[in-house]
Amino acid sequence: MSAVLINLAAEQKSADVTDWAARIGWVVGLLLFIAFVYWLMRQGWKWRGSLQSDLPELPQAPQAPGEVTLRLSGRYHGSTTAGQWLDRIVAHGLGVRSRVELTLTDAGVDVVRPGATDFFVPAGQLRAARLDKGIAGKVLAEGGLLILTWQHGDRLLDSGFRSDRAAEHTAWVDAVNLMNQSITTNDATTTDDAPFTTEGTAR
Repeated sequence: MSAVLINLAAEQKSADVTDWAARIGWVVGLLLFIAFVYWLMRQGWKWRGSLQSDLPELPQAPQAPGEVTLRLSGRYHGSTTAGQWLDRIVAHGLGVRSRVELTLTDAGVDVVRPGATDFFVPAGQLRAARLDKGIAGKVLAEGGLLILTWQHGDRLLDSGFRSDRAAEHTAWVDAVNLMNQSITTNDATTTDDAPFTTEGTAR
């Protein structure tokens, strides 16, 4: 009986031995796989950036933007092609998520991003504002994102922001859409008031 117990104890002790070579091999393989996936993602980011190389440089804020209408502190979650929330825009740093300070004036929207590229959306290029729940792979609760739609070059973009105080979103939607409506009305009035001329027409 004693010999049997000794053998069982020896077998249990042997079972505790770790195959370090196999474990290290698995760890190294996992690290290599993660590095490969990261490399693929980085290459995809570069490829997307090259496809968007026709996007003009981002506008910068004017020296005298005018009286401040609204301010917002929060996060910038990215930009996409308007209406296509997964078609991320990465050119000129627009794909980089960051903290953000938004300022709305009569001249437009100043987007200040610590650690990332700042840009400015002129009032004449603002098209609309709305509440949404997702952009560029970021999904929040319904109405959790403020989306500004604006024209940049030949592209219509959606840029997503989330305020530290989500209740501020509605005021931004109302103010931006009112500004856009006012600009549209003024443009239409200017066109209607333009003098009619037949210069250059067939006689």
